[in-house]
Amino acid sequence: MGHTAQPCIVPAVPVHLVQHPVTQDAVTYLRDKSTTASRFRRLAHRVSLILAIEATRKLPMTLARVETPLEQARGEVLDANVVVVPVLRAGLGMLDAVLALVPHARVGHIGLQRDEMTAVASQYYAKFPARLASSFVLMIDPMLATGGSAVMALDLLSRAGASAVRVICIVAAPEGVAAVQRHHPGVSIYTPVVDRSLDERKFIVPGLGDFGDRLYGTVES
Repeated sequence: MGHTAQPCIVPAVPVHLVQHPVTQDAVTYLRDKSTTASRFRRLAHRVSLILAIEATRKLPMTLARVETPLEQARGEVLDANVVVVPVLRAGLGMLDAVLALVPHARVGHIGLQRDEMTAVASQYYAKFPARLASSFVLMIDPMLATGGSAVMALDLLSRAGASAVRVICIVAAPEGVAAVQRHHPGVSIYTPVVDRSLDERKFIVPGLGDFGDRLYGTVES
């Protein structure tokens, strides 16, 4: 398999491109149709961890004092109420990586199902922790395609009181980024790559196929 870089078109709307060498390497192998489900999961975890690091870079801190084996030391500790909200089912493939970074985070869930004919999402589940209004929310969904699912999920979070929300995705399309910024302009998006466009089935191209199917090994042969 070659390592020719895919074209990355940055849309004319705010988006944080996390172009760390490790994420770019992992995304290339995620795209490869010969990548097995077990390796796909490991690669998704690796990318998600780096994205989460970038998305939490400016979390609030507070001063603290600790006792080292030698003397007292001053430092800083996190002072943020973090909530992670995966969009089911594919978002679950990113959850463990985010919790490895922020183990004290609480977790909500949003269940959305996309109609394969119309590409329109419908909600079948939503449950959030309390006090979203005072929380720093990380919404995780690996594929930002049309933006319909993301906008619906952000609408649900907004109605539940969330105001500080960041979206983390592994591959995005310009159409999806534009939709999020149009409906929720205060939301930041973190992704390693914005691909060329959507195809006639509303799949991201070149993309990496159906993330959930590849993650869980349910790809039809």
